[in-house]
Amino acid sequence: MACIFVPWLLLTQILLQVAKHEAKVPAIIVFGDSSVDSGNNNQISTLLKSNFKPYGRDFAGGQPTGRFSNGRVPPDLISEAFGLKPSVPAYLDPKFGISDFVTGVCFASAGTGYDNATSDVLNVIPLWKEVEYYKEYQSKLRAYVGHHKAREILTEALYLISLGTNDFLENYYTIPRRRAQFTVQKYQDFLVELAENFLREIYSLGVRKISLTGVPPMGCLPLERATNFMNHHDCVEEYNNVAVEFNGKLNNMVAKLNQELPGYKILFTAKVYQFFYQIIRSPSSYGFDVAEVACCSTGTFEMSYLCNEHNPFTCTDASKYIFWDAFHPTDKTNQIIANYLIPDLLKLFN
Repeated sequence: MACIFVPWLLLTQILLQVAKHEAKVPAIIVFGDSSVDSGNNNQISTLLKSNFKPYGRDFAGGQPTGRFSNGRVPPDLISEAFGLKPSVPAYLDPKFGISDFVTGVCFASAGTGYDNATSDVLNVIPLWKEVEYYKEYQSKLRAYVGHHKAREILTEALYLISLGTNDFLENYYTIPRRRAQFTVQKYQDFLVELAENFLREIYSLGVRKISLTGVPPMGCLPLERATNFMNHHDCVEEYNNVAVEFNGKLNNMVAKLNQELPGYKILFTAKVYQFFYQIIRSPSSYGFDVAEVACCSTGTFEMSYLCNEHNPFTCTDASKYIFWDAFHPTDKTNQIIANYLIPDLLKLFN
């Protein structure tokens, strides 16, 4: 079983060493949702938080950070692979300041989406506000390192963007407002238009290198499987089909922007969906025992405050599980997916 990981891990380690010697990416900058949030929701008034145990139990020091995992999230792993810090600090975390943000910063907020109505559901940071924080960061960076150095950092930085799942599962399929306005295909088009506007806006702010992640096989999240009684708790294929359609539309939009905007280099990580789906369908091939439910609590519907240290059902070894809570992968899953993606990122951006 271990032999599956050896080539990927070996290649990643070799490329990591090359990156450390020839680093062309001076910083990792993050926009998005809980798949990449490193703790910004700790500082806002929302029910969607994870700054308590057992979250973070396998993070360095064993302490919760506000990451929706038992350990690290993909930007942390990507930052380390580029020879930078092993974790990307949250912009709103008072423990960090501009000196910490020179090599990376996270503006992501769990529960947000492309659609402003999505962020309203749980009172989290909308994407437009993440951009406002980024502008504020730009000003602070110029004041700290000077205009020339700041421009170099901001232009050469790799921007990781991951969101979209909440727009469907938290908003469209849960709150009736958008379903009354759009068919699901029209809602996809609406989101792609919002995504394009966002990508054009940050281009105008000097962003040039982007890794954009689409939505995962969202019908296979434990929360969705738990309610899929008619199909014996299998994946909800309707949601997976929507994810594939949406990712295809995002990919087409990215191809257009890459052609249209000089110097823009956007990698749409289309292959992550199929790889993640493969892990879920063949868990033992990747060293997992459990794919249907999560480690925390009963593993069916619990996340955030329902996933807490007082719950007696939480598993003892998260590395056997693909999912940490009903919505988010374990540290091990994040590492496997990041290791799969990192060689492409190093090849294209470093």
